[in-house]
Amino acid sequence: MFRVFALLAGLTLPVTLMAQSSGYAGSAACKTCHPGTYERWSKTRMANVVTDPKQRPDAIIPDFSKADPLLTFKREDVAFTYGSKWKQRYFKKVGDDYFPLPAQWDVLNKVWRAYNVRPGTDWWTAHYPSGNMERPTGPLCDGCHSVNYNVETKAVTEWNVGCEKCHGPGAAHAQKPARANIVNPARLSSVRANDVCIQCHSQGKPLTNPVNGRYYDWPVGFDVTKNLGDFWELEEHKLGAETFTHFPDGTGHKNRMQGNDFVQSSMYTHGVTCSSCHDVHGTQNDADLLKPASTVCLTCHGPSSPNGPHAATIEQHTHHKAGSAGNECVSCHMPKIEQTIANVNVRSHTFKFIPPSATDTLKIPNPCTVCHSGKTTAWAAEELKKWPEVSHWRVAP
Repeated sequence: MFRVFALLAGLTLPVTLMAQSSGYAGSAACKTCHPGTYERWSKTRMANVVTDPKQRPDAIIPDFSKADPLLTFKREDVAFTYGSKWKQRYFKKVGDDYFPLPAQWDVLNKVWRAYNVRPGTDWWTAHYPSGNMERPTGPLCDGCHSVNYNVETKAVTEWNVGCEKCHGPGAAHAQKPARANIVNPARLSSVRANDVCIQCHSQGKPLTNPVNGRYYDWPVGFDVTKNLGDFWELEEHKLGAETFTHFPDGTGHKNRMQGNDFVQSSMYTHGVTCSSCHDVHGTQNDADLLKPASTVCLTCHGPSSPNGPHAATIEQHTHHKAGSAGNECVSCHMPKIEQTIANVNVRSHTFKFIPPSATDTLKIPNPCTVCHSGKTTAWAAEELKKWPEVSHWRVAP
């Protein structure tokens, strides 16, 4: 098949004409009219989640020359790297598929760790053999790490989270720019706007499975011009049960469950969207937040405001000194309790305060003893009872 090439964030990757024929143009087509936005985006992790180390040797973080019993493969085996913030995984190409190699790099702890999804954890493990080299990334990963993955040909318009992942097919818009021929998530309803992110930032399964004899772990057939609910369902959870994906109260137990968490929140029901806090085109802040984590919540919340907190000052609400971690909204309302690798956790997105009593009854970590790790839940409950601004019934029953 005749092949063309598209330039993505400085990485030249093959794209088939078949992949482009469905109305996709590739992110490079957006650069002409949106150079500033393109430049910011090109530096984000979204634009660089998978990288060809032959094109960018510096993408590989660990030193492969240092022997380690878990490192059973060579740099030359790595066709793609995946990730760079918390962990980095490595994919090998065999035929027209990619497969995860058996070790991953723990970026924060700077150690190798084994990588294999154990049977009985993710739902899809029941439909695949246990070996990594029998679990292709196409059906299990690549739909969220590319634009317009074709389940028939395994071709993509481009690798990584390109413009059209969130704005829909853009060839017509690139040829004749108009509001009517491109999706702007900012103009969608809050539900549809959030689904732009939830399509990948959630644990779930396609409504149609298997597809061509393979079970897929991403919403096959969906793009943002469509209704995600017609293609995808969130992971089921039975209240009171602790599972691989959920704590007993329904809060996510692991990474990539921001969507599962968020749809439970009062933020979601009041029309707040992911883009109320994040700009995926890139910012100078962690997680591409619009403002630093210490202040972003104060965009909508403030002392004695209708949105809360219902106290004269932030310090009166938090009972922690200004400038301390305990005085930041995210410390209590978005604790780092969802595992991404080993002892590295990411923040929950339900925004609810988890009281110490929930740790005792449901075994879900609470923010008080997550920070005050040497203290007990009984200590935390007694301390909260001293806070006159908050309800005893809610925080320390």
